[in-house]
Amino acid sequence: MSSDLARLQQVIGYAFKDADLLTRALRHASTTTERTHSNERLEFLGDRVLGLVIAEMLYTRFPDEDEGPLARRFAGLTSKDALARVAVTLGLKNYIRIQQGDAETEQRSQSSITADTLEAVLGAMFLDGGLEPARTFIAKDWECLITEDLSAPKDAKTALQEWAQARTLGLPNYDVVDREGPDHAPTFTICVTVTGYAPQFGQGSSRRIGEQAAAEKLLLILETLE
Repeated sequence: MSSDLARLQQVIGYAFKDADLLTRALRHASTTTERTHSNERLEFLGDRVLGLVIAEMLYTRFPDEDEGPLARRFAGLTSKDALARVAVTLGLKNYIRIQQGDAETEQRSQSSITADTLEAVLGAMFLDGGLEPARTFIAKDWECLITEDLSAPKDAKTALQEWAQARTLGLPNYDVVDREGPDHAPTFTICVTVTGYAPQFGQGSSRRIGEQAAAEKLLLILETLE
């Protein structure tokens, strides 16, 4: 086992029985022509593991909240932004195997890559040791995100929708106006419009993230007008 793998296992607090699983979890799709040899399948699995554990944590932690607030908390805690924040605290980017390319593209997609890799690590952890190690890891490393704001959060799209509906302006409209970058690291440009106000644009590594970014920009402008 390499010293890097040994060090990462100390950081995440779990020793793999099958170190090859961790190696694959750190292998970005840009390093192989066979997508199934990259970490994408583990990322798919890890996303589901994270969702189950976070849902269970929220169900237990907030017994008086109904589905709406729980769903908003869930969306925030399982978002790419949340994953990227946890990945930064772990220093995960230092362990990822990725083909070096265009510096601007790499910088733009760095948070998305680290977030996806963290999901892959969770998937690998689940395959290697079952749900309990993943649950322990998530409970520890997501705790600060849960306790940052104990009031149920509203994501930007929800807040913008409620703002528009309260003023009988109808629902905000989101359109993809551009998509650039390689398949493994795309950037979406989204335009959001609300009747009577200038459109705003946001970018993200997925349509959902771009829509949130556009909604945040429009909300900031709307707040200055009130």
